[in-house]
Amino acid sequence: MSAAAPGILLARAVLSRLIEPSDVLGQALVAVAGPESAARIAAGRQPAAGALRRSVAALLEENGVQASDRTFEQGLERWLPRAADVAPERDLATVARFGGKLLVPEFEGWPEALNDLGLGTPFCLWSRGPGRVPDARRCIAVVGSRDATSYGLAITADIAAGLAARGSTVISGGAYGIDAQAHRAALAGRRELPGDDGVPVTIAVMAGGIDRFYPTGNEDLLRGVAEAGLSLSEVPPGSAPTRWRFLQRNRLIAALAAVTVVVEARWRSGALNTAHHAAGLGRGVGTVPGPVYSANSAGCHRLLREGSAVCVTDAAEVLELADPFTVPVGEEPEGTLPDAQDRSPRADHDGLAAEDILLLDALPLRKGSDMQKLAVVAGLGVPAVRAGLARLELAGLARRTAQGLWQRSGR
Repeated sequence: MSAAAPGILLARAVLSRLIEPSDVLGQALVAVAGPESAARIAAGRQPAAGALRRSVAALLEENGVQASDRTFEQGLERWLPRAADVAPERDLATVARFGGKLLVPEFEGWPEALNDLGLGTPFCLWSRGPGRVPDARRCIAVVGSRDATSYGLAITADIAAGLAARGSTVISGGAYGIDAQAHRAALAGRRELPGDDGVPVTIAVMAGGIDRFYPTGNEDLLRGVAEAGLSLSEVPPGSAPTRWRFLQRNRLIAALAAVTVVVEARWRSGALNTAHHAAGLGRGVGTVPGPVYSANSAGCHRLLREGSAVCVTDAAEVLELADPFTVPVGEEPEGTLPDAQDRSPRADHDGLAAEDILLLDALPLRKGSDMQKLAVVAGLGVPAVRAGLARLELAGLARRTAQGLWQRSGR
């Protein structure tokens, strides 16, 4: 590792603390200025010259992101409220206590497959466990419903154990239901193969910090994954697993794997979100059919009807999809069903803009919070918080207390 390595590690740790996942302005800033200058600018310790701002705006435009004269200032308004909590040495020491480390694009160990995400590439990955991230061609993502049926759990166990026995790394998100079953079956199904040194049997990609196991009901399982495999997160230690981070985590699962398999999924689910990320990246997508009367298989049947996925029923069929793909990166699958076909009950975050989802996540359920604190938790500027609260209040999702504080309210 070069002498510059510590500076780059610290800079990327800072960026992951200041900037929320998938903030394309932050990634564009890193691409133009480099991680160390970008970290100083995002933390308010270095001014951003006009030429740099114009270059960042040009890069955003090249990637289809509209940039205005206020774009850069709005980014600083999101990032600067968190600057007081920046302590990269503390965060690195925290993961070191768990035997973890920080993976960055500049050094060995970084999974190159994540670079396919373009401006959605994470600043870094916080890792916990003895394993290394294998080449994507060796990884299969297995995802699905939290409220899995006995049918879904049985199929998941069969597929995940079969993949592990063949030397594949099973990737999932550590959630209840299908995710947990995939991790569990992979841990039980792996047999030692020649050349397996350092290749984990399973990887859990977390929405929160790797210093906490979430959901807590899966703590023993996730601890086993971290001890025998690998846990990864793009957010630093101590970060809460918010709805926004769950949604963004799905793109990492899709990018890290050659194939994403959806075992069970309702008409609207995070598993479908992961599948669509995979399809957009040109990865293989497989789905397991289920009873036509089962709501838990409606999403799987939707993928098949869209033409976004191939029907799979066992590990051998999944591995057939892991061959080189012909779908260009970024091309949308044909035949996507319109949102009007959505038959699932609406969730609070349905139809909200990204900033409003971040703000809704930050609103407390009981005790109220002021705008400054909400700005820090949500990673938004105070003006954006003020405008967002007005929208959420109008939608019946936020309310102001008698003390002038803000909290979440039911729809």
